[in-house]
Amino acid sequence: MSRPQRSAGAVRPRHLPALLLAVSAALLAGACSDGSGDGSTSASGTTEVKVGVIPIVDVAPIYLGLKQGFFAAEGLEVTLETAQGGAAIVPGVVSGQYQFGFSNTTSLLLAESKGLPLKAVSSGVASTGTPGKDFGAVIVKADSPIRTAADLAGKRVAVNTLKNINTTTINKVVRDAGADPSTIKYVELAFPDIVPAIAKGDVDAGQVVEPFLTIATGQGDRQVVSNYAGTDPDLTVAMYFTSQSYAAQNPKAVSGFTAAMAKSMAYATAHPDEARAALTTYTKIDPKVQQDLILPRWPATVDRDSVQLLADLAKQDGLITEQPDLDKLLP
Repeated sequence: MSRPQRSAGAVRPRHLPALLLAVSAALLAGACSDGSGDGSTSASGTTEVKVGVIPIVDVAPIYLGLKQGFFAAEGLEVTLETAQGGAAIVPGVVSGQYQFGFSNTTSLLLAESKGLPLKAVSSGVASTGTPGKDFGAVIVKADSPIRTAADLAGKRVAVNTLKNINTTTINKVVRDAGADPSTIKYVELAFPDIVPAIAKGDVDAGQVVEPFLTIATGQGDRQVVSNYAGTDPDLTVAMYFTSQSYAAQNPKAVSGFTAAMAKSMAYATAHPDEARAALTTYTKIDPKVQQDLILPRWPATVDRDSVQLLADLAKQDGLITEQPDLDKLLP
């Protein structure tokens, strides 16, 4: 079975300090600009926008929406630019390199808590809400003694990013199971490296998302807990966002993008086979894995309660010291 490109695993921003330094540099670079970036009007009268995305399953709807003409119908000429993760996309949006971007919810909460001028404009991806059948889970070897979330206490658990959405949601399900998550030793590994690390015994367990979840279970690994569904069945895992300055100066483009994304989400939900087929246009995934993987849920709206929960978890785990202003961040 072939393995997806490493870029397919770069789901989340890796280090918040590096992210903040990059954003600071971007802010300085863009201090003399109007914040609108490209966002220009083409000869045909459409608004040209660049969107920073990550080559993962989560963003299939935006590719389908472009193909279906949803963005063109809103007067938008969209160019998708792939990045390794939100650590590149967030400062790119702030500086105007991108007019819109995609990032996980906790990373956006952390950025907002630091005063970074971001504005979510659309839901991005959500948990299926079904334990054992979600697009993200903690896995172990088939013969592992780890059977429940509580058993993860005191173990070495691989995550793609320390102190982010995967650590806070794992901590939540372990805490809910009556165990102490502070005893977990988290190990940061890229998603493509987590399954091999479990096989070699370098870690006891690991959190992975699709397509790596299907790759792992196809090789005999076992799911222990669905950390997203176990945290909140309606968990908004990621969102599309823009800068506050672009939103203020380009309300028509922002409302058009939001409307087009809502149509794209609905279309992907109604046409799962087309969503799977779209993956071949921007990732390299084994055909069997592509067919078997669990698609996430793509709701048109952000679930505010679940975002508040992620903020609460981030504060409980010491990722932030003050609650983010959700009225500023959310649509």
